[in-house]
Amino acid sequence: MLHPDPPPPAGAGPAACAPLTTPTGLQARVTLRRRRILVLLLCLVTCTIVTVGIVRVLGAGGWNLLDGLLLVCCLVALPWTVLGLWNAVIGFLLLRAGPVGMAAACPVAPAGDRAEPLHLRTAVVMTLRNEQPERALARLRLVVQGLEESGEGAWFSVHVLSDTDDPGLAVREEAAMTAWRAAVPGWAARLHYRRRGDNTGFKAGNLQEFCARAEEALMLPLDADSLMSGRAIVRLVRIMQAHPRLGILQGLVVGAPSMSPFARVFQFGMRHGMRPYTIAMAWWTGECGPFWGHNALVRIAPFAAHCSLPALGPGPLGGPILSHDQVEAVLMRRAGYEVRVLPVEEASFEENPPTLLDHLGRDRRWCEGNLQYLRLLGLPGLLPVSRFQLVWAILMFLGAPATVLVLLLLPLKVAAAEPDLPVHLAGALYLAWLGLSLAPRAAGYAEVLARRAAPAYGGAGRFLAGALIEAAFNFLLYGITIVRLGVFMAGLALGRRVAWGGQSRDAAGVSFFAAVRALPDVTLFGLGLSVALAAIAPGLLLWLAPLLAGPVLAVPFAMLTASPRLGRFMARHRLCASPEEIAPPPEIRALRAEAPALTRDAALAGSVGS
Repeated sequence: MLHPDPPPPAGAGPAACAPLTTPTGLQARVTLRRRRILVLLLCLVTCTIVTVGIVRVLGAGGWNLLDGLLLVCCLVALPWTVLGLWNAVIGFLLLRAGPVGMAAACPVAPAGDRAEPLHLRTAVVMTLRNEQPERALARLRLVVQGLEESGEGAWFSVHVLSDTDDPGLAVREEAAMTAWRAAVPGWAARLHYRRRGDNTGFKAGNLQEFCARAEEALMLPLDADSLMSGRAIVRLVRIMQAHPRLGILQGLVVGAPSMSPFARVFQFGMRHGMRPYTIAMAWWTGECGPFWGHNALVRIAPFAAHCSLPALGPGPLGGPILSHDQVEAVLMRRAGYEVRVLPVEEASFEENPPTLLDHLGRDRRWCEGNLQYLRLLGLPGLLPVSRFQLVWAILMFLGAPATVLVLLLLPLKVAAAEPDLPVHLAGALYLAWLGLSLAPRAAGYAEVLARRAAPAYGGAGRFLAGALIEAAFNFLLYGITIVRLGVFMAGLALGRRVAWGGQSRDAAGVSFFAAVRALPDVTLFGLGLSVALAAIAPGLLLWLAPLLAGPVLAVPFAMLTASPRLGRFMARHRLCASPEEIAPPPEIRALRAEAPALTRDAALAGSVGS
């Protein structure tokens, strides 16, 4: 199961191998087909076992409309959890297999380790929309510095593509770019800035306009919070050079060290869940991999020719496609190019939302964008795995209202007081579901302990403490998130939409009144359902406490996880710390050194602009 793929026949190029291999000629199609069948069977068997248990519980006293609704909701929420379980298991095995596991999951990876000179020009592209320009460009300057230090800087150019419609921020963007050019005369001719007056298509539209006139062969899209080392970028370029039929190569992204309690706990869990999950997905999705829109390399010519987003038109979920990246990935694969992820942690960073309120705002944007895929499932010519990627992105969010409905309907089920209800089986299924939801993170934690890497996180004691903190945090956050997304989806059905703008990226406290104003729906849901359960079924209230605690405690949770004092305490005691926080690489050290000046310059620029 974990052996690397056999090489293609000697002397056979990609074109000759096309019927038998993926477009790069590195991986046999039959190998991927067997892997996909295996994962499908594992998931089907698991779902069947769980479904049989749910049917026994719900049908104990005969079937009615309430039972049918509960079954449908459970079936909508179940697949995401089950695939997460098997990705965790497979990912753990691949990570423990070392180089053999990496070769099986990502056969293009070895090309990045060859010390071959670059011969393709790459455009480093940062997209901005109402961001703090001093902050964003500081990260971009560090990327350029890393490329220079790699000795390959001559092969790169920089393009800042702005959709900013705030006049004050636009002036600051232009001033910052002018100052940058003056400071690095050797790069001045390769530092480009363009701001659109017409924001058609937002980020995706801006990138498509750039690609239509670009002279470079490759593009490295970066978000305003992205940071990558020169070495990591050069490695991706070498892989793309070696495989001309590789259209998109996504690097694994980790959270940068943060003083925000919310961000550091969130990305601690995300990092350890993503590592096994991503390598497992790479193993069986193969050449139909993910694209997250940033910290990745894109081949410009096929992207410009084949990855323009289809128009959705008016109506529900219409307008510009908001979550464009996965659509571009499936279109690139449809065009005959591979889309791969390199599941290696190598100095490729992003920043997570610093507060609960920022996280919920980002989730709303992602939710609407992913639900737009419902209108794209009929795109002609997509491979089955590519179409599955779209379905999976939809299910990621449909599980939220399904779980909320289960919570609302369960009191009615219990109130029916059916004598034959198999209580023990129901409890076992519920506990199993809670446990399975933690599987990817648990696999990541177990893998760190198995390879004795906990010292990089501050030691085994602190690492395990961080895992326990994150588990409690995860349940609280999940309960809040599903309620907010359920309310948001109800609003979508009534025609409400989200607005896209700049995101808050720096740690800051959340006041009591700000939390109360932002979370009334979540809090009222939690309190109302808890009171109802206390009156109808107090025993059930205890069982549902892991899901209801979050909504009930949403306001204090938002305040506590945004507390600068708590952030300083966690950093001082290395709780939920990352290796980059404890032993900072050059990029993080340089960013820390610039932070005080950036805060001062942004404050001065803001006061002048006002």
